[in-house]
Amino acid sequence: MILSHKVHVLTKKEELDTVRLPGKVVIVLDILFATSTMVTALAHGSSEVIPVNDGDAARAEAQGHAQGSFVMAGELNAITLEGFAPPTPLALVEHGVAGRKLIYSTTNGTVAMRLCADTEEVYCGSLLNGRALVDHLLRNHPDRTVLIVCAGSANNFNLEDFYGAGYLVDLLAAGLGSGADLSDAARAARSLFRHADPFESLMDSRVGRMMIARDLVHEVEYAARLSLLDVVARFSGQVLRRVA
Repeated sequence: MILSHKVHVLTKKEELDTVRLPGKVVIVLDILFATSTMVTALAHGSSEVIPVNDGDAARAEAQGHAQGSFVMAGELNAITLEGFAPPTPLALVEHGVAGRKLIYSTTNGTVAMRLCADTEEVYCGSLLNGRALVDHLLRNHPDRTVLIVCAGSANNFNLEDFYGAGYLVDLLAAGLGSGADLSDAARAARSLFRHADPFESLMDSRVGRMMIARDLVHEVEYAARLSLLDVVARFSGQVLRRVA
């Protein structure tokens, strides 16, 4: 069966103002580190993730949950918020999330996800869960346009997010064959992925270099692993949950 399936990529969340979301399947990407952290938390037993826009929103959200039932983690401009757990995937798992909700605030990734909150089908993407996510989309949404939204940074293009989009486009194109209808941005992202190493690409990015300076090479190396996690995370009702 040949499907006709449109795949688009937005290079930063601010471009969401230029597209219509209803009817599309949206994938949000913030490779370093928001979406990588969220899928990792769910893979390690977090019951759900509640993405919020900032630290104040996280504290307000926490008021509605029983003490001990949640973990608050987050950053602003790559600095961990005071009193919050670390926002990076490995450090957060070490802190402990199993059996608890994660209330999570980041500068770009959680903001991007909330901008898509009114869309019926929104998913959390990363290099870590690419294969599981794409397989789910091809099984469950074979006739829907896919919009991959790179979070970017404060209205700037981020190389690592575009690379992640390229990986998802490559997987989608392989699954769809001649039925894949890729936008120019999707083709460019796929070309980047096909001609560059994941770890080197993430390390060479502006954010990656920032993480090197903060002794977080191990976190970048982890986020660069392809399809390590069998996790599909769907955002609905302001909450991100693992799809069975």
